Amino acid sequence: MRALITGSAGFVGRHLTAHLRAKGDEVTGFDREGGVDILDHAAVERFVDDARPEAVYHLAGQSDVGASWDTPVETFRANAEGTLALLEACRRHDVKRVLVISSADVYGHVADSDLPLPETAPLRPVTPYAASKVAADFLGLQAWLGHGLPVVRVRAFNHLGPGQSERFVAPAIAARIARNEVDGSDAIPVGNLEPRRDLTDVRDVVRAYRLLVERAQPGAAYNVCSGDDVPVGELAERLVALASRPMTLVVDPALQRPVDNPVLRGDNRRIRAETGWEPTISIDQTLADVLADARARVNA
Repeated sequence: MRALITGSAGFVGRHLTAHLRAKGDEVTGFDREGGVDILDHAAVERFVDDARPEAVYHLAGQSDVGASWDTPVETFRANAEGTLALLEACRRHDVKRVLVISSADVYGHVADSDLPLPETAPLRPVTPYAASKVAADFLGLQAWLGHGLPVVRVRAFNHLGPGQSERFVAPAIAARIARNEVDGSDAIPVGNLEPRRDLTDVRDVVRAYRLLVERAQPGAAYNVCSGDDVPVGELAERLVALASRPMTLVVDPALQRPVDNPVLRGDNRRIRAETGWEPTISIDQTLADVLADARARVNA
């Protein structure tokens, strides 16, 4: 299969590229780091025209939830307008399947009684990032209903793994542990430890993406999630337990977000039933790999 990945140089893009190539796919990709901005409509059009992909995996955009409070316009343009530009190029070049990657943040504030969240749950975005992802999600739906472009919408819950930016909680804590192991410090600054998150290893996530391209129903939305939730505090404690010596978590108000959804846990029955996918990598293995990656970076 000829596949095109937008945002191919990012955390998920690198893992997805490796997985697709291991499955025998012909993969091309673009990223802002490589000189193609998702907001450059003409450049996106040229790239799709040259690549002639059968499948497009749309990962490009702004993924930093916390930063979206400071850059709401830039976030919306990257995630909504960028998605529209790509969908229009795919429509004009008869792409056979487009995977639009949205986020579980679109579900917003939920109560325990709402859990686990099915794809039919109401969308109630809280952050500017989440609002931009709602727009991208519905642009994908409109492309299917209005133009017949075979779009599959993905609502990815939190995923983590080696190579992830320190803007995200697990690699940030792992990096602080690794630096403490080198310099002798024992304090680990952390933000809000109360939220509970549904976590999946990125290597399981990219397997899900390829299966969705192969087997999902066009126009439909799919949660990619584990179906369990873990408190951020427990995640932090599990990482600290892997440190080479005792360390202490210290809450830092500067690391708090303006708003944190208290809990997100998804229902993954749809993707399991239609693709046969299920997570295979344990959270303990993932955290060990994240910390090993952080140590390698610090030692380098």
